[in-house]
Amino acid sequence: MDLIRKTYDTTEVQITSFQSTKGITEYHLLFRQTDCMEDFHAQLQQIQEAYARCVTELPGNPVAIFRRYFLSDVTNQTDELMERERLSPYCALSIVQQAPMNGTKIALWAWLQTGVQTQVLPSGLFEARHSAYSQLLGANQCNRAANSEYQTRLIFRDYIMQLTDAGCTLAANCLRTWIFVQNVDVNYPGVVKARKEVFATQNLTEETHFIASTGIEGRYVDPMVFVTMDTYAVSGICPEQIQYLYAPDHLNRTYEYGVTFERGTAVTYGDRRHIFISGTASIDRYGEIVHPGDVMQQASRMIENITALLQEAGATLDDIMQAVIYIRDTADYARVKQYLNKHHPNLPHIIVRAPVCRTGWLVEMECTAVTDKGDERFAAL
Repeated sequence: MDLIRKTYDTTEVQITSFQSTKGITEYHLLFRQTDCMEDFHAQLQQIQEAYARCVTELPGNPVAIFRRYFLSDVTNQTDELMERERLSPYCALSIVQQAPMNGTKIALWAWLQTGVQTQVLPSGLFEARHSAYSQLLGANQCNRAANSEYQTRLIFRDYIMQLTDAGCTLAANCLRTWIFVQNVDVNYPGVVKARKEVFATQNLTEETHFIASTGIEGRYVDPMVFVTMDTYAVSGICPEQIQYLYAPDHLNRTYEYGVTFERGTAVTYGDRRHIFISGTASIDRYGEIVHPGDVMQQASRMIENITALLQEAGATLDDIMQAVIYIRDTADYARVKQYLNKHHPNLPHIIVRAPVCRTGWLVEMECTAVTDKGDERFAAL
């Protein structure tokens, strides 16, 4: 993984890239604003101008397959954002209220690849096709059912139908989900119940496997939407390519405390290995919170757990292409930022405000890593 930092006026960008001689080059871009005194209109204009300039400077003419905007006030900011997004090439577009912790109003994560053919499928999923594989991305999938449990059920029902239309299944092809929950302290139990029961109908159990996921506070523009979901699946993969990550010396299995997701998933292609690490906090192998009340120590244990998961896939922290760090208490930002600057200065990341699904967890991190540990038995991505 190569990391480059650039500054465009008031926008800072972290650029990571992975280049393979056999296939596509992929980039992850993390944009954040630096001037808290500008209004949203100015910050949005700056970040989109920086994005456009940055993309034109990247080798290989990459195209975006996924963008996620992190907003401070989704209710008042989404309309203007969508007006400007209509001028950009289409990709899977995620918008969530998770305020950037540096006091600005907007941040952006973008995933780009070279050499892919893209289209929107009739089902609504965004497809990026190359070689033997089709990457299928969905964003902001939601509905207005009565409560978080029923909304989650309908989201998964609709997504399963989308995958079926693409010749895929939830168990065989979905590699990653992000579930954003309005008022997570209240609405998360409904998500957990619905997901567990839906998974059981799809052969996703503790005896088989689950899906790497982050379940976290996040607000959608419609106040009647309590749950939204982003998704990533790949058509053309086989079970031999997939490895589920456990790090049993550091973490317990999630079903032991009633939830159903994998700690991490690695997928090996002919030219690379993708590693998706779920939202990971300060937890031990018994499922207990480590260092309650101490955000600095929790951040350290969080990184230790992620390191252990990456090691199972033959990766290190240096292979991380992008990371999102979630903080429950805004007052902890300075301490977490200080810890990262001191101990992990080359970690490409953004920090946003989003309470974790257990109130005692003060900080959580998710990430995507890529290594060159491919396997020639499989096609290149």
